Amino acid sequence: MARFGIMRLTAFAAMSAVLPAVCGAQHLTGPHPTGNVPAPVALDTRGLFQEKFARVGDDVFISGQPTEQGLRDLRAQGVTTVVNLRSPPEMARVPFDEAALVKQLGMEYVYLPMRGTPELPYSPAAVKSFAAAMSGAKGKVLLHCTIAWRASHLWAAYLIQYRDVPVPTALAQARMINLMDDMRMDGDRQPVEDFLGRRLSDVGHGKQ
Repeated sequence: MARFGIMRLTAFAAMSAVLPAVCGAQHLTGPHPTGNVPAPVALDTRGLFQEKFARVGDDVFISGQPTEQGLRDLRAQGVTTVVNLRSPPEMARVPFDEAALVKQLGMEYVYLPMRGTPELPYSPAAVKSFAAAMSGAKGKVLLHCTIAWRASHLWAAYLIQYRDVPVPTALAQARMINLMDDMRMDGDRQPVEDFLGRRLSDVGHGKQ
């Protein structure tokens, strides 16, 4: 009987060591992200997000401009940090005060305005700031711009620089959201390249 009891305890200990890895939820946010970054899943905008709305894993959403109800819905789903990439002139056209609503809902508002101009560049510093927001988040994160285009480029750069995701994989995942690197750009580099500070042979540069 004693031997049987020891065998049961040994088996239970082995199972306990495995269960957290099997049953534990995946986390892409917070100081200790776990697991590989899964491909994004496109969601129905339901009139709550402009153009695009996608989920990455259990705790990241990437979208176009959210409505008031869109932000309220995401708060109910556990979003605690909202990262907005739109410029001040763009936000002036939004019919509500996003920053005020986010704070009213008890979420953290991280404002990283960017337009690819000298004043609001796509830069490695922006990726570093976004990485800090991801690491410091106490729950789920929403990353948004107008139609999720800038957000897709920033997401790809973040995956490459901070999550060690291979460049082709990161770009492929961002294309599932709204990278649109098959379109011609005004400059000779795509935003993801400016975010990383280097050229990428895998990224498209639009139709000439």
